[in-house]
Amino acid sequence: MTAEHASESDIVPAGPLAGIRILDLTSVIMGPYATQILGDLGADIVKIEAPGGDTTRGVTPMRHARMGWVFLHMNRNKRSLVLDLKQPEGLAALLELAKGADVIVSNVRPKAMARLGLGYERLAAINPRLIYLSLVGFNEDGPYAGQPVYEDLIQGLTAVPNLLVAAGSPHPHYVPLSFNDRGVGLNAAIVLLAAVVARTRTGRGQRIEVPMFETMAQAALGDQMGGLTFEPPIGPAGYTRTLTPERRPYATKDGYVCVIIYTDKHWRSYLTLIGQGDLYDSDPRLKNLGTRNDHAHALYALLSEAMLTRTTAEWQAALLAADIPVQPLHTLESLVADPHLNATGFFRTVEHPSEGAIREMAIPSRWSDTKPSVRRQAPLLGQDSVEVLREAGFDEARIDALLACGATVQHSTGETP
Repeated sequence: MTAEHASESDIVPAGPLAGIRILDLTSVIMGPYATQILGDLGADIVKIEAPGGDTTRGVTPMRHARMGWVFLHMNRNKRSLVLDLKQPEGLAALLELAKGADVIVSNVRPKAMARLGLGYERLAAINPRLIYLSLVGFNEDGPYAGQPVYEDLIQGLTAVPNLLVAAGSPHPHYVPLSFNDRGVGLNAAIVLLAAVVARTRTGRGQRIEVPMFETMAQAALGDQMGGLTFEPPIGPAGYTRTLTPERRPYATKDGYVCVIIYTDKHWRSYLTLIGQGDLYDSDPRLKNLGTRNDHAHALYALLSEAMLTRTTAEWQAALLAADIPVQPLHTLESLVADPHLNATGFFRTVEHPSEGAIREMAIPSRWSDTKPSVRRQAPLLGQDSVEVLREAGFDEARIDALLACGATVQHSTGETP
């Protein structure tokens, strides 16, 4: 596999959000993913960590303590400031930082934030332009408010394990991707940017709540509401075409291939390709999108049978020539070796200041101006504590006092945090 090699000295500091400072009190995936997107776009992200650090620092494998691979992929373009908010000195330091911040993002439960003395009202009083983004599990007005929630629980609440059963799985199980965390994180980044735009017009900040359950319930039901869309219902929930067990990567003579035959043109071309072109006009199940949806199970079974007649390579060549969407079924290893991703520079090997050579994934968007960039790699725990505090106007005596009492910690490259 080829990859571009780069170091931090090669990076041009730029981005459309340059000048926006975000205090990031989030951990795990949802919040850090949102703030990494904003950091990639140029915002100054100050990641405020408890003395123990973000829990993803502990996910193995890793080369050095507290620098797990998940953390590396969620926290580039951020600076790490350790603050023990349970100590009055740490809390006072955060309040001081909030005076000069544009945004605070937190996935700590709102009542816990209020108990710490970090409720919106207190922070807005010292910085009326502050945008206070609260990532929560559930809308705070409902009976689930304040309950802990994680990716697997949201998958269960939004019926995903049961959808997999409807689609052919022998038992309910979770999808092994944190798509809820990332979906809500992406939505939170969009919401936050809208709030920044609103502030340019009003001059005022505001409190925003982004609930995980409601955000992803909308996504799940948007795909699967079906007949329950109407009042009274005119049919069951579910999108028949996506729930048939026959909708899956198709087995070929020597492997699998992923094909989508969806439009009228796709079906005409495919049936001609397999020598059954007259079937399109003679079989009423193929009449239009609606009839094909109603008979999805049988039609996809027809595809399954036909796909066994050729090899994967033969099908890819034939389907591409017929302008029918087709792609290989990757493993994680072959995805990393994908020729398109490597040709476009999606992967590159960079030298992390403490972790050595690591494989980095690119910022996927392309800009003609104000280009996003990777300006710094994921930080050691407390790597930037002193730097951030100095920028906020803390004198050396006060910084030394914070270090002495353990309200902050400073680590440098080469140390074990």
